[in-house]
Amino acid sequence: MTTTVPWTGRIAPWSPTRDKWYDRALVLALLVPAPIMLGTSVAPLAAALSALQIAPLWWRRGHPDLCFAAVAAMMIVQLPLTGSPIWGQVAMPFAVYSVAAFSTPRRSLVAVGVGLVGSVVGPIDWTTSLAIGGLYPFVLFVGACALSVVAPWALGMLSRTRRAYVAQLIERGERIEREALQRAELAASDERARIAREMHDVVAHGLSVMVVQADGARYAAASDPSAATQALETIGDTGRESLTEMRRLLGLLRSDDSQTALRPQPGLVDLEYLLAEASGAGMHLTTEVEQPLPDVSPGVGLTVYRIVQESLTNVRKHAGPDPQVRVAVRRLGDGIRVTVEDDGRGASARDDGQGHGVVGMKERVGAVGGSLEAGPRPGGGFRVEALVPVGGGR
Repeated sequence: MTTTVPWTGRIAPWSPTRDKWYDRALVLALLVPAPIMLGTSVAPLAAALSALQIAPLWWRRGHPDLCFAAVAAMMIVQLPLTGSPIWGQVAMPFAVYSVAAFSTPRRSLVAVGVGLVGSVVGPIDWTTSLAIGGLYPFVLFVGACALSVVAPWALGMLSRTRRAYVAQLIERGERIEREALQRAELAASDERARIAREMHDVVAHGLSVMVVQADGARYAAASDPSAATQALETIGDTGRESLTEMRRLLGLLRSDDSQTALRPQPGLVDLEYLLAEASGAGMHLTTEVEQPLPDVSPGVGLTVYRIVQESLTNVRKHAGPDPQVRVAVRRLGDGIRVTVEDDGRGASARDDGQGHGVVGMKERVGAVGGSLEAGPRPGGGFRVEALVPVGGGR
């Protein structure tokens, strides 16, 4: 089975299945030259010892300490039996590497110490048995054997460090992703609650109108039936509009612990003051607001206002110094198209892992059945474009 990162399902840089097949292939490849020894004087014994020295590498990853101990033991057994190097000694560098990479640092030091002792004892036995005299051959033997121990140990330690670093990066990336998703979910939840609070006055206003008109119709029914008819017509229109707004808010969470629930909400007529405030704050602003403003429901007017407001706030926060900003609000068929764009630093400056502003605008536009797109402009800068239906769900 493959190793997958919990929660994300991504395949890790290493997997037990791949490692298992690699170790099997390594052992089989190292066993291939063993039959070559059949042409030497110690052929059967050398081939058998080589196989016994190489075989423990099959478990080098899962049991590196036992693997090294088995290889080292067979090296010791080899000394009095052969008196010369054999092919199976190639297993020692792999065993040392395995301890350094997959066991503890302390045990890796023990392994490299045992290997260095063998790097001296082995050449002594070989030069004596083979009657090779002189210091130079002995030093050459010792140097080669010591290098075959120290180099794998260093590579194993480097592999251990790299694996730990990669695992840490994966864990950190998962944590950042989880936190970003949680922040986005919290932002969406907060925005739903804010929409519900902001629409409170719209719905409450409709219901209060219906109550007043109903009371008036009841008193006027006897003396002026035409006035009662007009009142009932007003009640029907207001009721349908309020029902539409209630359907849009269905399922949204609402918090009543904020004073904003009782604050009158802005609409299209307040855009003039919002844009004037932005210009007065030093923003280089070009406005294209259609006049006269279309007659829309309070919910749609509030949505358009908040899109412009949030977009200008994002420009102040992310676009950098002295951006050129264009705001356009126009009637387009059965909807209102809102465009806010700037020539600032673009999307990269806004990618802080949260994206609360864009999430909030999409939630708000979706609540009235519209659509919103936000992203970098060709040539630099950022653009927010929304289409808000005028009729909503009437």
